[in-house]
Amino acid sequence: MKTINRLCFILVGFAFASCQWSVKPKEDKQTIKDTLAYTYKSIHERAADCGSKPDSGCTVVKVKYPVFTAQQKLNDSVTQKLTSLFAMDGKPDSSIELMGKHFLKAYADFKKTDPRSSMFFTLDSYAKVLMQDSSITTLEVGGYTYQGGAHGSSGTYFINWNTKANKSITLNDLFIDGYADKLKAIAEGIFRKEEKLNDTASLARDYFFKDNKFALNDNFSVTPIGLKFIYNQYEIKPYAAGITGLFIPYSQIKTLLRPNSVVGKFIK
Repeated sequence: MKTINRLCFILVGFAFASCQWSVKPKEDKQTIKDTLAYTYKSIHERAADCGSKPDSGCTVVKVKYPVFTAQQKLNDSVTQKLTSLFAMDGKPDSSIELMGKHFLKAYADFKKTDPRSSMFFTLDSYAKVLMQDSSITTLEVGGYTYQGGAHGSSGTYFINWNTKANKSITLNDLFIDGYADKLKAIAEGIFRKEEKLNDTASLARDYFFKDNKFALNDNFSVTPIGLKFIYNQYEIKPYAAGITGLFIPYSQIKTLLRPNSVVGKFIK
């Protein structure tokens, strides 16, 4: 009898579980869905002297980025951002393919001047879609390069794109007139809290702010809950400190935001 009861209990349990598994999960209304069609394109070029060496042991150019369908202005912005990241001689190339060729040529020229050197160059860049909805597409653009010296260089930047207006989103597009000082004050408060600094602590010793005064840059990404700012290496701290993130929730700046801006739908 006990065996029969136990068997019935197990069968009921399976039936209950099956019902639960068959129930569709509730749709998250905050889910961000892609609205622009795109495919990722990859470039992978190796220096002539790589031979059978792995990518980790010779000069290689690797770039991966999205190409949007029928969105020439956005595609041009992605190209401009990528080619400006580590521009040779400070001059961005007109295309990502040309950037790769110039990078490999720079390495070949280096080898001609110092053929015995075992040093090799690296260029590894990317652009990726972080989020999309009906009015915003946000991308992260970044990478790493090494062209000699004590260490390489890296960077992380963003493109916030107004899908309907077909243009880049700036801070001026999001905030009301005269916002700058108020936004900076809010940002500094968050920064000091994150860095464990009191309100009057000097920024002179550990930071690179101009005139030792806090400043907010314009390297930000739009998210559903706030604006994410990034300070890259050497921007406000030594190289070893890496990048510094600063997140400002909409709840702290909603009185400064334009009522009809593209982030208005995120404000509660």
